[in-house]
Order: sequence, then structure tokens, then C-alpha cells
Amino acid sequence: MGSFAGGGLPPDDVVVTALRAGDEAMFAALLDTWSGGLLRVARSYVSTDHSAEEVVQDTWLALIGGIDSFEGRSSVKTWVYRILVNIAKKRGVRESRTLPWSAFEGDGGGSAVPGPVPPGGWKEVPAAWPTPEGEALASEVRGVIAEALDGLPPRQRTVITLRDVEGWSSDDVCEVLEISAANQRVLLHRARAAVRGRLADYFESVKPPE
Repeated sequence: MGSFAGGGLPPDDVVVTALRAGDEAMFAALLDTWSGGLLRVARSYVSTDHSAEEVVQDTWLALIGGIDSFEGRSSVKTWVYRILVNIAKKRGVRESRTLPWSAFEGDGGGSAVPGPVPPGGWKEVPAAWPTPEGEALASEVRGVIAEALDGLPPRQRTVITLRDVEGWSSDDVCEVLEISAANQRVLLHRARAAVRGRLADYFESVKPPE
């Protein structure tokens, strides 16, 4: 099978057929297209970049081992990300970085409509900040955002990573994480508020004196 450079992946039925036939070009195309996003999500749950890389490797192995049983009830991408989240959660628990998933059920599980915007929070839903494919952020600002993301609870970090970094729809995020639309909105609101607050503090600290 030829390369997929310059275009998106083919439809899921083509992807699944190729993977079941052991098509190395298709597998390489998935690696190139999804590995970065998978690594960012894995890092939400585990303590080191190395651990995140191992989670991604285990996810690809699970894909190879499980593709014959894929039933098509979700997209291949959603299915792969769900595998990753499950592996990453288990790895994170072993590392004592995170608590079992049930410990976070109260995290964002309140009212469907977020309350008043906290200081430094979003007054409007912001556009996603630039991705590596878009306009580059200044390195210091990227560092501030990375630190803010690293300090978030796992579910908040995963939701904001998928929505604002990877550009996923709310429906897809809900499907991968198996959460309600209301819960997803609250998690995203809280994560954005935390990141916005960290950025506001940063820009205040570097503002020249009047």
C-alpha cells in the first residue's frame, strides 16, 4: 500500500482490513499520525516521559493483538485511544501518581453548567491555542502551559489535551473517557481556568513596570 503523506488516513474499513492483513505501511501511517497525541494523553496519567512512551508501545501492541476482534462500534481512533487510557490509568496507579479512576468521579461531576468564572478563568470559550502545525508559541509560554497542564488532575488534563491540543470534538472525548457531556464541559472549564490563571500570573510577572 502506498504512503499517505499529504492526506488523511483512509476510511476505517480500509484501515482495519489492512491491519488484519499485516500491512506494515498502514501500521506505519497510524504510528506517524497518532503517536504524538497518544503520547500527550498518556503523559496525563504517568510520571515520566519514558513511562508514557512505554504506555504508547503497549497500546500499539494491543492494537496488533486485538484488531481481529475489533467490532466497529466506534471509530478505530476512538478504540485505540480508549485502549491507551486504560493502559495508562493502570500504569499511573502502579506509579502512585494517580488514584483509581473512581477517586476522580467527583472531579467535574457537579452541575452541568459551570458556576461563576473564577479569577483568571475563561469569560468565553477560547479558541484552541496553536498546535505544532499552527503558529508556534514562544518557548517560555509553552513551558508555562506545560507546567499548568502537568499540575492538573488526570481527567482535566486528558480532556483539555484532547479538546484544545488535539482538536477533538466533545462527543469523541466523551466516548473515549466514557463520561457525560455535562461532566466533559465542567472538566474542560476547570482545566482551562487553571491554565488561564497560570498564564495570567506569568504575563503579570513579566509585565514591565509603568
